[in-house]
Amino acid sequence: MKNCVGMLLAGGEGKRLGLLTKELAKPAVPFGGKYRIIDFALSNCANSSLQRVGVMTQYSPLELNKHIGNGGPWGMGGLNSGMTVLSPYTAQNGGDWYSGTADAIYQNIHYIDSYDPEYVLVISGDHIYQMDYRKLLKHHQETGADATISVKPVSWEEAPRFGILNTTEDLQIYEFDEKPKKPKSNLASMGIYIFNWSSLKSYLLDDAANEKSSHDFGNDIIPAMVDDGLKLYAYLFEEYWKDVGTIESYWEANMDLLDEDLQFLLNDKNWRTYSNESNIPPQYISETAVVKNSLINSGCWISGTVENTIVFENVAIEKNSIVCRSILHPGVKVGRNVVLERVIVMGDTDIPDGTRIQVKADEEPLVIDQESLLTAKV
Repeated sequence: MKNCVGMLLAGGEGKRLGLLTKELAKPAVPFGGKYRIIDFALSNCANSSLQRVGVMTQYSPLELNKHIGNGGPWGMGGLNSGMTVLSPYTAQNGGDWYSGTADAIYQNIHYIDSYDPEYVLVISGDHIYQMDYRKLLKHHQETGADATISVKPVSWEEAPRFGILNTTEDLQIYEFDEKPKKPKSNLASMGIYIFNWSSLKSYLLDDAANEKSSHDFGNDIIPAMVDDGLKLYAYLFEEYWKDVGTIESYWEANMDLLDEDLQFLLNDKNWRTYSNESNIPPQYISETAVVKNSLINSGCWISGTVENTIVFENVAIEKNSIVCRSILHPGVKVGRNVVLERVIVMGDTDIPDGTRIQVKADEEPLVIDQESLLTAKV
């Protein structure tokens, strides 16, 4: 992929994640016991041998920038490769906050042009999946497309939440509807695109000059390309993929990691998931502990019962406490005689002795931090 530059959209505010994104950009939210959401997209880049990646940040970027660093954990800190954080800026040329996904790419045209690529890969930093982008590029080249969109079949009930593609039998796109009320198909855009850079650049320039545009790929760029008769193809992706845009989907995606059939998401030696790891001591599981079907990270001290739960680093769970179907972020302290079920506990929260928080299966998991714990039903 030497003739391709990756552009990773990592500026999402993630309002629907509530407290989880109160002080964090959505891609920086902890996930899976030792990772952050963005690690999956970055690891896909590394495993696909994509050597040049621009990461576009915007909302609450401090923690995300610290995590990414120079891209070393993903093998992009060398002389012949690079990961560059591209923050919005104000300058004499009129730069400003990114007003949409297409505008984020437009404002960084100079970065892309510096590598003179033939292709540009545009991906999102807030999805959980494993994809070999080399296969996507190969499909793009074989079809002779101007743009290729990765798609995944979704349920008809979910379809109105996505950009929906209507295609011929050979997956050439002839219609694109952004979040249609009555979708004609269930082929949903995953927000993963490969463009011929020469074509995309001209559309970005035209879009930037259009005051009526929302400067978005799904609303503006893709429909304009379809209307102009460019060759657009869908790339069918049938493996695991999760958009963690809500608290429910975030909780579900974490719980999916405990499914035996989905262990490959973390344990595939041929497709490693990399992260910026901490140097902390091993976990300790005491003789009073009971641990079933859970992920327990380093630095944890477990003396209670843990079932179907994701436990991040440096978490302590005291005796006679039960934590079930929950997610505990780094540094959480659970006192004695505590019961937690379907709860997401944010980092460095202390759960007092005797606390009971149990959320029913038909209710949204409860997110708590130290402040909200004072008003929670315990």
